[in-house]
Amino acid sequence: MRSRAEVDATLRTAKLNPAELLPVVHCLSFGPQAGAGECCLLQLEPGLCAELEAGRSLVIRGEKDEQAVLCSKDKTYDMKIADTSNMLLFIPGCKTPEQLNADQASCNVIHSKIAGFSNNYWELRRCRPKLKKLRKLLMEDPYEGPDSRKDQTLTFSKYTTEDLLSLIQASEEEILHQLQVIDACKIEGFWRILEFDYEMKLLNHVTQLIDSESWSLSKVPLRTCLEELGSLEPREMIEHTLLSYGRKYIDDAGEVYFEMHEDKICRAIAQMLLQNAVKFNLSEFHEVWQQSVPEGMTTRLVQLKGLALVDKSSRPETIFLLKVEDLPEDNQERFNSLFSIREKWTEEDITPYIQDLCAEKQTVGALLTKYARSSMQNGVKVYNSRRPIS
Repeated sequence: MRSRAEVDATLRTAKLNPAELLPVVHCLSFGPQAGAGECCLLQLEPGLCAELEAGRSLVIRGEKDEQAVLCSKDKTYDMKIADTSNMLLFIPGCKTPEQLNADQASCNVIHSKIAGFSNNYWELRRCRPKLKKLRKLLMEDPYEGPDSRKDQTLTFSKYTTEDLLSLIQASEEEILHQLQVIDACKIEGFWRILEFDYEMKLLNHVTQLIDSESWSLSKVPLRTCLEELGSLEPREMIEHTLLSYGRKYIDDAGEVYFEMHEDKICRAIAQMLLQNAVKFNLSEFHEVWQQSVPEGMTTRLVQLKGLALVDKSSRPETIFLLKVEDLPEDNQERFNSLFSIREKWTEEDITPYIQDLCAEKQTVGALLTKYARSSMQNGVKVYNSRRPIS
């Protein structure tokens, strides 16, 4: 172990003035167990440090064939190894210059043992949660109703919240929010998505009751719906349908009502009409669509963003089903898929199909600049692929 005299001699050899340095000296030596690869360093932003200090956990999620992500309670981060040219040392109890200045009683020479070392660390970067797999898992066994034989055989996997947390690369809050977005519901403790035909059957029951009772679409009573439709379908499914297609509120008398979402109901009926047709004459579709929605509702093409695409170049104009949730999650694969469907896109047409790819503070324009090339066609700016599409 070095003495103070040996330290001063080393400083003189290095031609350093001791008066310009802090008086306390750290003398480092490797401990008996010191080695590379024993410890991993993780670079954290202040918000994540605060979470750990508050006693909350950070979780690394991903299966063997997936790139690992780190999740807090409400955010998801990509994990990448960053190399450093300087060796990073792990020294238990090491004091910073600020701590040494505050501790005037510190020994003049501090002998510290190096417990480990590394030439890299894990770097975190905020990323979009990888939620496409969530819908894929739940669609393995969509709920077809209480009388479905398939549901009684238990041949398919069903997933609890804990199962989804172990399989989906996203934070708990992001997963629970996405379950609401895709209108999933809990049945006997498992998260399920309703099979589309069964969902339309439930919606049809509700809209027919609204029509027969001449209720306002902004004031649909929950209790009456459950009383009238409870003999046809489980009461939980009726209420779930109202929650999926309406906004719940309570009036001054304490009664529960729903304000039905016109756009969402019209969109679901459009999907029902389009799902069995390769392409639909646009004018004929619009006529059939308007006739199919409940009285008092107005259909508009803007309701179909991210669900259907209009081909204005064909004669007559046509419309076909193209759901954003069916497209790849990876940015480049998404653009490849879109440009294989249509060579050139206007920004208005492509935006609903790439908006969900935007990272925090990223715009659709920035995505298009990176993955597409713009040109003018008949006075309109259009975008095509930057690379050949096979």
